[in-house]
Amino acid sequence: MERTFQELLHAYRSLWKSRELSADGEDAEVTLKKAILMQLKDELTHPRVRKSPEVKYIVASERIVISDLEDTVKIALISLHLQLLKTLDQGGKI
Repeated sequence: MERTFQELLHAYRSLWKSRELSADGEDAEVTLKKAILMQLKDELTHPRVRKSPEVKYIVASERIVISDLEDTVKIALISLHLQLLKTLDQGGKI
């Protein structure tokens, strides 16, 4: 079963409760992708202690895997993280 971005955004918010994800009129897909990219770039951490996107991907994947989310949601979130990580590696934008 394919998940909607609205469902994935809700799941993401449940994992990272302290993150403020304001949509500001954006759709769920844009909001979710921006949040994941910000997480992968470790933008909420001081520049001196930031981790690489690959390390942040591993940490996020572990957090998703141990969560109580449905398996299909877990797979969809991890796949989206991987897709955006590859985009970062290519220096591109979403």
